Amino acid sequence: MIKQPHVLVTNDDGIDSHFLYKLVQALSGQFKVSVAAPTYEQSWIGRAVSRHKEVSVAVDSRFGAEVDAWSINGTPTDCVNIALGNLLNTRPDIVVSGINIGYNTTETLVLSSGTVAGAIEGALWGIPAIAFSQCVPRELFAAVTESKGRIDSDFSSTLDSAANHASRISIETLKSPPAKGALFNINFPANTQTDTIIRDTYPAKIQLGSLYQEVAPGKYRFRFTEGIMLDTDERSDRMTLDAGFISRSLLDFSRAGRPSS
Repeated sequence: MIKQPHVLVTNDDGIDSHFLYKLVQALSGQFKVSVAAPTYEQSWIGRAVSRHKEVSVAVDSRFGAEVDAWSINGTPTDCVNIALGNLLNTRPDIVVSGINIGYNTTETLVLSSGTVAGAIEGALWGIPAIAFSQCVPRELFAAVTESKGRIDSDFSSTLDSAANHASRISIETLKSPPAKGALFNINFPANTQTDTIIRDTYPAKIQLGSLYQEVAPGKYRFRFTEGIMLDTDERSDRMTLDAGFISRSLLDFSRAGRPSS
């Protein structure tokens, strides 16, 4: 019997995200799957580490008997680090994060994303890693986020296609992995189909400006803004996604801190 490759899966929307469930379901046909995901949503947390609190870990059985899963009261980085350092008996062949509810394109969003951070943690352990995110139509976004990805609409076929693409991309990445310390950031367009084309991209530059609005004297609350695009090159991740293609950006930390040649 041929041994299946082992994948560790995390996300930042929380372990109860239907988008995570769909990814695990698609991966299970090709991989031995382990899941270490946040107990609660950890969006926009970036590569935060829980330095000043005790992080609790609980076995979670929602994915079935064949999947080892843990709900972790911490950030995506905590989840991957704790799983790799403490929970898994064997080192996984690949770490994947997602599928995120909403896109993670442009430099600013990539650096803020908990989904991308989960994949970065895997890459920094020298393991091939991928972050997956799904663009959600604006008119559906509120309903999708409130329902944790459970929505009965034509968009469900897009999610199924994205999950199947993610499984295939994960297998292909194992066959031809990036350099150690590098990872792929994948964004699926709002209308993803089985034959949607993948294009290699780079994170676009954007100026988000203020992300907070005053709600009372001296009190501010987060408010997302689309910002101003500073880069309209068709090879950028945002332009590629808007054109209806799957965006694949290589985020290379393998040369961080090294002198340029």
